[in-house]
Amino acid sequence: MKAALDAVRAGSDAAARREADPVGFVHRFADPLDQELVGLLAACLAFGNVKAIRQKLGEALERVGARPARAAARHGELSRALEGWVHRVYRGEDIARLLAGAARVQREAGTLGSAFAAELAGAGELREALARFCDRIRAAGGFPLRPYRPGDRRGPGHLLPDPRGTSSAKRLHLYLRWMVRPADGVDLGLWPVSPAVLLCPVDVHIHKLSQNLGLTTQNQLTWRAAEEITAHLRRFDPDDPVKYDFSLCHLGMLQRCPSRRDAARCEGCGVLPVCRHWARARRGAPPALGKAPLPLVG
Repeated sequence: MKAALDAVRAGSDAAARREADPVGFVHRFADPLDQELVGLLAACLAFGNVKAIRQKLGEALERVGARPARAAARHGELSRALEGWVHRVYRGEDIARLLAGAARVQREAGTLGSAFAAELAGAGELREALARFCDRIRAAGGFPLRPYRPGDRRGPGHLLPDPRGTSSAKRLHLYLRWMVRPADGVDLGLWPVSPAVLLCPVDVHIHKLSQNLGLTTQNQLTWRAAEEITAHLRRFDPDDPVKYDFSLCHLGMLQRCPSRRDAARCEGCGVLPVCRHWARARRGAPPALGKAPLPLVG
């Protein structure tokens, strides 16, 4: 499995990956303070259709301007600049609060990376450190700190998740990956934190493929599932297990893993030899690849 995942990663085009992903916007800024803020915003918006995410993120950043860290220090002006911006459950006022809160934490700690590293040292483990880091940004940005209640508008509570819940907190782990992992053309390596402590950002595609590969026994997309998946990946590289996130994402989402033996859809999959569905087939006579008609998708 390690060889298969390494091969997918080695054959990838970093520039193409970056420009098809929200992280591409982070690379448009040279100042690490701007990169931290743009990365946080991009990660927090990163759910749903990636084309729509990139479009709305681009619109928001155009309003924010060329120096996001400076703009975020002037909350009133930033709120007016983002007035009328809407994406799914979010409004301009929500992302203005997010950026203003994060910028305030930046000014207090020097960088968001320093703030997170301090929380990690104090908490001694990733989950509580990430929760405290998010609490600090919420408080600085003026977000409600009480739990979400029926009837509340979802945007403020959903924008910056609480890692203390059962969710896998995929968007937060994605942000950590971008900021912590060594610079490789996609991730930036900005923060003084070891990549060994990170968890894989797990969405429905990664979770499904990980079940097929035996990387998790969890049926629900939870924090525990992210821990199980990362523990298996850590056997391949204990110092940087999350580097395999791209390989899993490519195979699970771009190849549209069907979670069953499908001669057409599975053709060319780099991890087919270690997939549990095809392992069952090898006990008998699997269908020949490439001979079934390609199904219509979407």
